[in-house]
Amino acid sequence: MAEYRITEHPILPAVPGEDITFTWEGQPLTARPGEMISSALFAHGVRTFGHHPKDGAPQGIFCANGQCAQCLVVADGKPVKACMTPVTPGMAVMPMDGLPDPPAIDETPALREIETVEVPVLILGGGPAGMSAAIQLAQRGVRCLLVDDKHRLGGKLVLQTHRFFGSINAVYAGTRGIDIATRLENEVRQHESVEIWLNSTALGVFSDGLVGILRTREGGEMGSGGDRENHAEREHPITPSPHHPKVEAYVLVKPQILLVATGAREKSLVFKGNTLPGVYGAGAFQTLVNRDLVKAASRLFIVGGGNVGLIAGYHALQAGIEVVGLVEALPECGGYKVHKDKLARFGVPIYTRHTVVSANGEDQVDSVTIAQLDDAWKVIPGTEKSFACDTVLIAVGLDPVNEFTAKAREYGIPVFDAGDAEEIAEASAAMFSGKIKGLEIAKALGVAEEEIPRDWVRTAAILKSHPGKTIEERIPEKESGIFPVFHCSQEIPCNPCTSVCPQQLIHIPEDDIRAIPEYLGVQLGKECLGCEKCVTICPGLAITLVDYRKDAENPLVTIAYEFLPESVHEGDVMTALDAVGEVLGEVTIASARAIKRNDRTVLVKVQAPKAIAKRIAGLRVQEPWVSAALEEEVTRMDDDEIVCRCERVTAGELRDLIRRGYRDLNEIKAVTRAGMGACGAKTCTNLILRLFREEGVPLAEVTPNVPRPLFVEAPLGVFAGVTEKEAHHD
Repeated sequence: MAEYRITEHPILPAVPGEDITFTWEGQPLTARPGEMISSALFAHGVRTFGHHPKDGAPQGIFCANGQCAQCLVVADGKPVKACMTPVTPGMAVMPMDGLPDPPAIDETPALREIETVEVPVLILGGGPAGMSAAIQLAQRGVRCLLVDDKHRLGGKLVLQTHRFFGSINAVYAGTRGIDIATRLENEVRQHESVEIWLNSTALGVFSDGLVGILRTREGGEMGSGGDRENHAEREHPITPSPHHPKVEAYVLVKPQILLVATGAREKSLVFKGNTLPGVYGAGAFQTLVNRDLVKAASRLFIVGGGNVGLIAGYHALQAGIEVVGLVEALPECGGYKVHKDKLARFGVPIYTRHTVVSANGEDQVDSVTIAQLDDAWKVIPGTEKSFACDTVLIAVGLDPVNEFTAKAREYGIPVFDAGDAEEIAEASAAMFSGKIKGLEIAKALGVAEEEIPRDWVRTAAILKSHPGKTIEERIPEKESGIFPVFHCSQEIPCNPCTSVCPQQLIHIPEDDIRAIPEYLGVQLGKECLGCEKCVTICPGLAITLVDYRKDAENPLVTIAYEFLPESVHEGDVMTALDAVGEVLGEVTIASARAIKRNDRTVLVKVQAPKAIAKRIAGLRVQEPWVSAALEEEVTRMDDDEIVCRCERVTAGELRDLIRRGYRDLNEIKAVTRAGMGACGAKTCTNLILRLFREEGVPLAEVTPNVPRPLFVEAPLGVFAGVTEKEAHHD
């Protein structure tokens, strides 16, 4: 089988350790230590993990976060989620074709007492919000338990290789997400009062004030703040102890206060072919690419122009993946303009007022068809275009993971929420949200008396704000000396460039960091030193440095470049583009250097005619032919859109019931099984409600689903106290 490993990356180091061997359908394959089954299979080009028992439809990865069961495989005779199960040496993995067979048992295991743990504060979620809250509580001496279902802390930060926006002082703006995760984790672990349970999943919040946790203990597990290991020295954030025995146990935790910081889940979308292997979310894509260094696609098409989709496109290009295009239904992308512009500069076409019509292929995606939308959001016939690709990435928004909050409030349990579980925003906002909630909880426990500082509240509001107005790009008139040019023209919360300028020549008001930066060299009578710090730290790669000192007719332009240093050389001729991706002309590379203080950013200098020098914002990375449409449109005619992925229920079936007068989602569930699958109706509920709206039914007339008592599935044996070792023996 072909290898789809990323062996070189401009930001991430290689995955350490020697490969281990396992088998897929009897064929020997290799995996990296600690690698999930799904990533190991992707690394060998396997996209189809099984076939659905209802209609034999091919099944592949979908969420890569353990919340569905699309990636089920049979590992050593047991059905497991491929995205949450690490490969072990000699493991025999088979596709899940049809329904799994339950393991045979010889006798009923004896029931055991369930351990109950009492703690002042239980924090669900070890991402930016959860860690920030834990730090605030620990600083005030509050004992807390931090639970996360992954092998390390950080949440989605561990998937983010780009620099973050926001305030450099408040939320590490200008620092890469992967490095922010390490900083926060190291700080959390300095506190003895914070106990950490990794690889452990919250299953439910109950009326007696208890929270059920499926806890995993491993040999070598770094369980508490007392462990002083410096996580910043890890070469790569992959599971550190894959070969230690794993013991799962069901534990009940009784907190005085519950903090829910469980983040968000990605929304899905209904279109023909939407369940083909190769159609999945941006989170799954970034997990494969940025966590496990697996080349998850060869040719990618993105649906959704928010920050998630735009950033995923950039990450794909960095990983050497061709990005065929991006489609957005709105007239303009909802993400930051600098993200959109950056993608356009690198050669990715963006189709606004378009939608995806179908993902095409038999067993997996081989093309995608898009079409233009009219003012009524309907497809305009005759505007369809098809593009060859092997992956369709869905990035159409996020929903809060707030089930635990709702249950706690229903049962009268003191509960707070933070980060995306409270309100969808950027990770920088989640950090500050967690910080505020940590102090609020300390006050509720009576261990802190201070009020929430006003500047905290103001900063939190700014970090959560949506992009503001866009102005025309300001190109300075000056054509002498050396100075920065700002190619950002939209109001967003961001100020790293002001913080690093040694001359303090870059200005953004301190009371509102959403303003567009201004260069004050002329007003202050000072000259730029040409230190390049502002170019390097800009999260949007939207600052260049123009130097007229040696050649006024052909000045040097310094550009931030976050691709492999080996991909650009002195003397190369490359295409220069302006801020929005328009071609300015060909330029010659004068130098390209990557030094340690630039934090993996290559600084490329190009010699350019003065007529275009100040307008240059970037260099083309991907050639136009990559994004060319197929000569003929591909039409998928053989299926209806799938709404409930788990049970393979179509939009047509559901529309028929709605038109027949069904208004109760529980009745619809009984008739069609929509919502009965492994994801617990997390994916399909919003899609079914959308069908009601499209059919003209007010949602006030719709009776919602009765939520399941457990958030995710768990082996029945753990509730009886049976260990995994005993289960294998039985």
